[in-house]
Amino acid sequence: MKEKKQKRLSSAARRKQIIDKATELFSLLGYEKTTIASLAGACGITEPALYRYFSSKKELFAEVLDALKERIDTSALSKNVEKMDDIEEILFAISRNIFQVYLSNPELFRLLLFCSLKGHAMTKKIVDTLRVPYITILRRALERLKKKDLIQPINPIITASCFTGMVTECVLGINLWRGMQGGDFKPEKIMKNNIPVFARGLRK
Repeated sequence: MKEKKQKRLSSAARRKQIIDKATELFSLLGYEKTTIASLAGACGITEPALYRYFSSKKELFAEVLDALKERIDTSALSKNVEKMDDIEEILFAISRNIFQVYLSNPELFRLLLFCSLKGHAMTKKIVDTLRVPYITILRRALERLKKKDLIQPINPIITASCFTGMVTECVLGINLWRGMQGGDFKPEKIMKNNIPVFARGLRK
């Protein structure tokens, strides 16, 4: 009996397959250890065939980040935060969204971690993709509350960057802290432990 031939993918389907496999490999191995050969092998195609879709590993990595960015929809969060005047409520809303997005898409955080540790040239693009939307939402909220004289005269961009960075580190911590003494590090518990303290420092 003849072996059934694998169905030939359309150009669009093949491109999506390459991006999906690249997302998986980049997040598991990091940028440096992921090769064009391994990417082509994972897709069941040759290296020349892969180069017909992407001219370089750098271009493919940029496409992976663009695809991941589409998973981060902060439009609803932004609209909700615009209606809030309580800084603690705002911080909880943003934090919950960050935890939800990162924990449901672990490859997002692994990519950020790999490239940050290696000091990779694409680190800024990853940070822009994953953190800037949240920094922007919080910065705008802080500017609004500052004008209403509801918070301390802080620098909104610095405070927004520091807070989102702290939450991002806590996402990583959920995995790293497992097994430690008293290590019940669930997202809600982490937020309730830290956000009220942060909010008290901002309120007037």
